[in-house]
Amino acid sequence: MIFRTLLHLLKSRRRTPLGVHDVGTVRLRVLPTDLDVLGHMNNGVYFSIMDLGRMDLMIRSGIWPKMRARGIYPVMAMESMTFRKSLQPWQLFDVETRIVGYDKKGSAYTEQRFVVDGEIYAQAITRARFLTKRGVVTIDELSVVTGVDVAGKTVPDWITRWAADVALPNTKMAAPSTWA
Repeated sequence: MIFRTLLHLLKSRRRTPLGVHDVGTVRLRVLPTDLDVLGHMNNGVYFSIMDLGRMDLMIRSGIWPKMRARGIYPVMAMESMTFRKSLQPWQLFDVETRIVGYDKKGSAYTEQRFVVDGEIYAQAITRARFLTKRGVVTIDELSVVTGVDVAGKTVPDWITRWAADVALPNTKMAAPSTWA
């Protein structure tokens, strides 16, 4: 993944600019290193490839250099994937990425799709937080740094419920591993 990431880091800088709320598309091919023992793309690889779609959108929209200049970096807080069809060796596919909204805690929610010939093969919802070495960046701070207007980009109710239902306690609280 590191070589694919570096390649797309360079490619994204030369692609057509996008608005941060546009749908970004990255075309990829299933490589032999993406496969599991069943001969299709491994479920964990989907999550790694989604990073490329989010990175491409941040670079092409111009927010990536603004965030880096301030020491801000995104981290995944939640991810949920639904698989519909398997991606096969050497198959071409598109990763479509769009930001669906923001919450008051400073999270950005993104929808990503794996698409072949216009058909959705897999779909994911992610929640990213933004950090610096000093701590969490609020959505208002992020908006000022990036120049992105977050007004009107509220998270759909079903995604808010999903985030609440799968949340773990924050890092200052105990989270014992006990099985019922």
